[in-house]
Amino acid sequence: MSSIIGPHTKLCCLIGDPVEHSMSPAMHNAAFNELGLDYAYLAFKVPKEKLKDAVAGIKALGFAGANVTIPHKMDVVRHLDEVDSLAQQIGAVNTIVNEDGRLTGYNTDGEGALQALSDAGIDLKGRRVAVIGAGGAAHAITFTFAKKARLQSLAILNIIEADARNLAQRVKAHTGAFADGMLLNAGNLEKAVEQADVLVNATSVGMNPKASDSPVPKELLHKGLAVFDVVYNPLETRLVREAREKGCVAVTGEKMLVNQGAKSFELWTGRTPPVEKMLAVVRNALGAK
Repeated sequence: MSSIIGPHTKLCCLIGDPVEHSMSPAMHNAAFNELGLDYAYLAFKVPKEKLKDAVAGIKALGFAGANVTIPHKMDVVRHLDEVDSLAQQIGAVNTIVNEDGRLTGYNTDGEGALQALSDAGIDLKGRRVAVIGAGGAAHAITFTFAKKARLQSLAILNIIEADARNLAQRVKAHTGAFADGMLLNAGNLEKAVEQADVLVNATSVGMNPKASDSPVPKELLHKGLAVFDVVYNPLETRLVREAREKGCVAVTGEKMLVNQGAKSFELWTGRTPPVEKMLAVVRNALGAK
């Protein structure tokens, strides 16, 4: 962020509800500073009934772009001028780019997850992937993985079986990948984890203040399994800790957070983001030792 915000400063923002604990302002302003860009990033709490007005404000005030978080990722789509094809398939937008008053929506969440796995040396080509959850994070991850990595198979497990099946059907229809949706119960979970090369927790299970919870019993984890947890607070969830104890490669959620932010940053500025700086800021904010 520029030391002096002036009439030429380009503004970016986060809209959501709540936004008070977001890492995005610290992460992006540190990145702007690192590259000497005259940009600033702010967070705005926007209730559902004000979403349309907030998007109109982004356009009217000439913001360079925005991030969108809960609960607006799906609803914001209808207020934009254009939506990227991947974001359209996912049905949700987390990044808005303003080009001469035309707002285009993107979804960088899945790409952030894909990059986090790639950085850890995990290649998804030909792999069997099991995803727990069928919410917003699961939508972004399953569509992106199916579209950009040649998976052998994709299993989606969720406590509401219909949501898992619907998501699997949509992934198949849009990407051609083999995807199966099923009820998250002990039997299905055991079978899915046993057959998987990569396991993704795309739920909030294990997040503070319930850090003692895990979506997967430790005894189901096996050496050779790669585990990715989207939860980043705490930095090391119980699932990640137990996966490492069982000899699995485990990837923590702040990597996805930073990578999705880095991709947003690139869309707004056209510059290569200082990812290591962004990661350091996030880890410091989360109390990394």
